[in-house]
Amino acid sequence: MEKVNPKTLSGFMELLPEEQILFNKLKDIIRDTYEKYGFLPLDTPVIEYSNVLLAKAGGETEKQIYRFNKGDNDLSLRFDLTVPLAKYVAKNYNDLIFPFKRYQIGKVFRGERSQKGRFREFYQCDIDIIGDEKLDLFNDAIVPAAINEVFTKMNIGKFTIRINNRKILNGFFESLGLLDNASDILRDIDKIDKIGVSSLKEILLDKISEDKVNQILDFISIKGNNDEVIKSLRNLNINNEVFIEGVNELEIVVKYMSMLEVPKDNYMIDLTIARGLDYYTGTVYETILDDYKSIGSISSGGRYDSLAEYYTDKKLPGVGMSIGLTRLFDQLLDANIIKVEQKTDLDVLILPMSDNIEYILNTMKKLRNDNIKVDVCDLSKNTKQKFKYANRINVKYVVIIGDDEIKTNTITLKNMETGEQKNISVAEVKKSLI
Repeated sequence: MEKVNPKTLSGFMELLPEEQILFNKLKDIIRDTYEKYGFLPLDTPVIEYSNVLLAKAGGETEKQIYRFNKGDNDLSLRFDLTVPLAKYVAKNYNDLIFPFKRYQIGKVFRGERSQKGRFREFYQCDIDIIGDEKLDLFNDAIVPAAINEVFTKMNIGKFTIRINNRKILNGFFESLGLLDNASDILRDIDKIDKIGVSSLKEILLDKISEDKVNQILDFISIKGNNDEVIKSLRNLNINNEVFIEGVNELEIVVKYMSMLEVPKDNYMIDLTIARGLDYYTGTVYETILDDYKSIGSISSGGRYDSLAEYYTDKKLPGVGMSIGLTRLFDQLLDANIIKVEQKTDLDVLILPMSDNIEYILNTMKKLRNDNIKVDVCDLSKNTKQKFKYANRINVKYVVIIGDDEIKTNTITLKNMETGEQKNISVAEVKKSLI
């Protein structure tokens, strides 16, 4: 029989078990933190009607959609978690309590060119807070506070959540008479980390005068601590209502983040953060690893005026951030920031040294009832092979059960790292695991 080459599609992550254990630990940190901050779980379908999913799509996004027909239905795989959220809120508006805080961790699909750090199938981990007609600015601080705790718990090194407000940028451009060019300019500014100031200047000179380019570059170069940046913005004396509103909002959000005890070293105002999408209308965020800036943003998002405008006339403002976990995991692993250390999730492995299967399986049952992750080593292996297997999977503890243990109704618990072992009852195992 002709064999089929067992290959995986390019752009689709497939991990070894020990890598998946580490991936799941990061995912668990995200989920547990989101829930700690009061976000409710949501799981929308992977497949949606194309006209629903693509209501606001266009350009490159629509070209990247996995789209197909099944019977008379025109269907597509979801390409993000925000559009399904918009559909969900519009559909279930009467049954939801606002502000509606939801998190969703799930796979999305984009048929783009596969390359290092970019995937066609990947996990997004989103949090959003949706208001009904209005949404207090306090929520603009809650979202980055949750993200801050996620990355702190991950222990992946120093990071900075960079914050700005699109109203500041739009108001500034309006004061320069560049409001019609604002969207294009914002998309250009959003690339500054990748292309640098000199390249950005060249791009902008193709669109606007050198005098205005210099004013823009001076503006986005304003630096200092958060209080100093706010003071510098006010000292520009820009008499533009949108600009002033943006500065006020940014100051309030930063103040709330301080009240929420987000460490001041973990967030900063950065006027280069634009988030190129017109989708964002107020606060915007991007998070970077300070020592690995080449990785790029590890979490981003912002505030938007109307989540579900393509599905309902109701005004549903929201604010949210997203972590692209698949890309983040791949980059962290590649940079050796995280390391695969566990080859098993087991707390203990039972090594049977007796033919009394009933006692062995009863012991396993008691341990599992005590919420201990446990398995039994293959009975057909000899003693040397059993210990070798335990070492290979790197399990910390083994439970040895021989005829002597059965006679005394005990087990022998051995720490495979230190070699220490002791004879104890099954009920004492949990408190003995360190």
